[in-house]
Amino acid sequence: MPAQSPILGVYLSATADLDALYGAALRQCASDVLLRRPDQIDRPEDVRFAICWEPGEGAFAPYPNLGLAMSVAAGVDALLAHPGLPDAAVVARVRDPHQAELMAGYAVHEVLHYERGFAEMARNAAKARWLPLRMRAPGSVQVAVLGHGTMGRAVVTGLRALGFSVRVACRGEPAERLPGVSYLSGPGAVARAAEGAQYLVNVLPLTAETENVLDAALFAQLAPAASLVQIGRGEHLVEADLEAALDSGQLAAATLDVFRAEPLPPEHRFWQDARLRITPHVASDSLPEVVAEQVVETARALRDGRPMICAVDRARGY
Repeated sequence: MPAQSPILGVYLSATADLDALYGAALRQCASDVLLRRPDQIDRPEDVRFAICWEPGEGAFAPYPNLGLAMSVAAGVDALLAHPGLPDAAVVARVRDPHQAELMAGYAVHEVLHYERGFAEMARNAAKARWLPLRMRAPGSVQVAVLGHGTMGRAVVTGLRALGFSVRVACRGEPAERLPGVSYLSGPGAVARAAEGAQYLVNVLPLTAETENVLDAALFAQLAPAASLVQIGRGEHLVEADLEAALDSGQLAAATLDVFRAEPLPPEHRFWQDARLRITPHVASDSLPEVVAEQVVETARALRDGRPMICAVDRARGY
């Protein structure tokens, strides 16, 4: 195929209008990478790639020559689990550095919220009570971060910038180490990272090994009255174990941005639990211009037979 010939892609989502979200940026970014809605595709055999967010059942079936399925999200666990995903298709994801910065800001904000007692001060202010709270040196506070991908590295950097002691559970030894950070890998790394920590921040990818990782055994490793910041995947958390840890005092509070069922159903008991801070999966997001640039580059690499830098390892799940 000529290097500059157009390549055709399709938006696949059962829950979002991807063209409305990213179409303008994509059209501005390139004229040789074309994207259409499924109802705009006249010749499905011409479609070479798909941009995906929660594709519906049977979404991939019409496209026999699909060589790439690219998620607009940082995680690809749902895409990899889709029963219709073609075996031959490369799976890729957006790697937005701004998304990592947004994630780090969220995580650091939540740790500071608990550590500096902002909720208690807000309650005092509502009663016109002037009660300064005691502080402790950030270096005396242990934060455990689970995961050291793009998001995890940004979270660790943000926490270290404020002086917190940080322990990280990562798959392997990092190429670059930050001063003052302990990196743990290998069997038992997650439990060792959590041992005695006052805060636990989860940014792991969802794999068979990490599902249900946030359970009673892990919470027991933390310091008493620790706090959880859960920004990984909903399937990481054993909800009953979280409630038991809160009831026993092993956990004092938790911030939850991701859930097994999203949107979180109105009748879910978490909404009424004052020990929980709940946000609607907004810890970070991909910027349209970054999505467009990476979709275009990845589609061109597919067309031209070049390596796709946004590709993920199917076996590892990220």
